[in-house]
Amino acid sequence: MYLIKKLIVCLDQTSLDQTLIQYAAFIAQVNQTKKIYFVNVIRNLSIPKEVLEEFPNLVENMITERQDQMEAVVNQNFPKMKGVSLNYIVKEGSLSKKILKLSEEKSADMILIGRKVQLQGSGIASLRLARRASCSLLIVPEGSEPKMRKLLVPSDFSDYSKDALEEAIMISEKHGDVEIVCQNVFSVPSGYHFTGKTYEEFTAIMRMHAEISYKKFIRKIDTKGKKITPIYTQDDDDDPVQEIVAKALETGSDGIIIGAKGRTAATALFIGSMAERLIQFNDSLPLLVTRPKGKNAGILDYILEI
Repeated sequence: MYLIKKLIVCLDQTSLDQTLIQYAAFIAQVNQTKKIYFVNVIRNLSIPKEVLEEFPNLVENMITERQDQMEAVVNQNFPKMKGVSLNYIVKEGSLSKKILKLSEEKSADMILIGRKVQLQGSGIASLRLARRASCSLLIVPEGSEPKMRKLLVPSDFSDYSKDALEEAIMISEKHGDVEIVCQNVFSVPSGYHFTGKTYEEFTAIMRMHAEISYKKFIRKIDTKGKKITPIYTQDDDDDPVQEIVAKALETGSDGIIIGAKGRTAATALFIGSMAERLIQFNDSLPLLVTRPKGKNAGILDYILEI
């Protein structure tokens, strides 16, 4: 895992901006952050050619105005920090494409984007960024408060889960005494009755195997002396994502961390289905989709339709 030295923050001139700026400051305080890029992407403008000819400085003036507005909001919500360079960028076009291209150009370590709950918005950009970004993505619901006391890490004991848990351990080191909960969601296969076992007996078997798998899994990880509490949750409705969010809220977690699939330039695989469903379903807690820096689908993605 790595420090967040270069951070991209997606602003959209709504009340969500204040939350994202405060989170950016929260991240910068413990990550030796050097550069923060506050970015506003204007949708493709449909301005008649004749209008542009009559007012040649129209677009330039609009961009300058947006930059000034961003700077004013940042000044109100971002405390002065020595050694942190604040930059303001306005782009025109598709949000996800422009942010992906910028993250490559700036070699960003993290992209910070908001999740609208009451405000109008589809949230599609978050999913597109998570699928193709070459760095980690933090999705923050509107109204979230920057704090770090407890983190929930869903785990299926894969390498992607290992990345997520190691990220949680690193965050705990930075922020002090952060409790980490590692949740495994298991289910009872539909054909259990062919084994001659009752539902309760097979549930106990599945939980026992989950506990054994966790012990093997945690031995591969340097916990840095941090306490990690394993939790085993049974999924009764074939939707583990609901169980994850419910457990995060029940335990009073301040965020969820999940690993995305690392990819090479020769592949075009999406993130794991669990991460994708969490992005779509969760609007309650900040969600960090962690990916080793540089593990993306390559420059070919910019040509493909996103």
